[in-house]
Amino acid sequence: MPDATTEAQAQALPAERAERPTQGEKPLVRLEDVKVHFPIRRGLFARGVVKAVDGVSLQLARGETVALVGESGSGKTTLGRASLRLIEPTAGRVLFDGRDITHVPEARLKWFRRRAQAVFQDPYSSLNGTMTIEQIVEEPLIIHGVGTREERRARVLEALEAVRLRPPEEFLKKFPHQLSGGQRQRAAIARALVLDPEYVVADEPVSMVDASSRAEILLVLKERQEAAGTAILYITHDIATARHFAHRVGVMYLGHLVELGPSERVIENPLHPYTQALIAAVPEPDPTNRLRERPVIPGEPPSPAHTPKGCPFHPRCPKAMKGTCDVEGRTPQLKEHEPGHWVACYLY
Repeated sequence: MPDATTEAQAQALPAERAERPTQGEKPLVRLEDVKVHFPIRRGLFARGVVKAVDGVSLQLARGETVALVGESGSGKTTLGRASLRLIEPTAGRVLFDGRDITHVPEARLKWFRRRAQAVFQDPYSSLNGTMTIEQIVEEPLIIHGVGTREERRARVLEALEAVRLRPPEEFLKKFPHQLSGGQRQRAAIARALVLDPEYVVADEPVSMVDASSRAEILLVLKERQEAAGTAILYITHDIATARHFAHRVGVMYLGHLVELGPSERVIENPLHPYTQALIAAVPEPDPTNRLRERPVIPGEPPSPAHTPKGCPFHPRCPKAMKGTCDVEGRTPQLKEHEPGHWVACYLY
């Protein structure tokens, strides 16, 4: 689950990160009981469904960062793609700035594409290798008819400077294969930010770059967020960076949001047994504990095509209660255990 990013590297991120209020403030992005199910087909007939996301509600305010953490296959990326309407939800609603975009045809979403962008995980495949960095970053401006060629070039240079590709003039004519992994990801971020979007989904934006570049890339995103009030959905498996980068942390397991709250509170006082296990497995930068075996969550996550009855985590949960957690048709719902701190667990 955790990678090699250390707590010390994560602490290079800004220390002052006020918890953003979301109550009483109109959210920019609102997901209401979103479900994304994929049919399993053999020939012409459906043989079941994969419940990638199974009833998640979440909202983001302007200028807020919400981190989604969890094991691979928990539904984090699918939820992020649904919030961008790259996937049409099976059920539930997706609202952006008060407008329901759940089932709006793609041809009528151009206004939304300008206001919402994505930074993908792999900079080696998300950039077109046949285009120069100038063409890659300029392309969104051309698609949305922004400015003259001279104005677009100025904005491209500004975007490259903002992501610390310096001097920006030297990167204009380079191709992606001529850049390092960290430089490629900066170029991908420049492409996402050149339109000054209001909402960005950053899907593991630092997992494919070297450890020394991770904090700097997150700082770039943070600076642009503070300058423009951008809302960021930060998808990651690295709890250390989520703690220092996000205002709130949501924990996903098997398509469900099992815990949500202010990042410091979720990390320092995890409520759900799954969250507790994830945090216990994070390596600490202490050479004296190298011989101590870190606890791991037993077993493997079940297939989302065959989810357990009752609480989806109960087959692996050390605190599962027989006759409560394993009852078919009963799935624990998010409840506010303390102000702003929500958990979906029968222990509470």
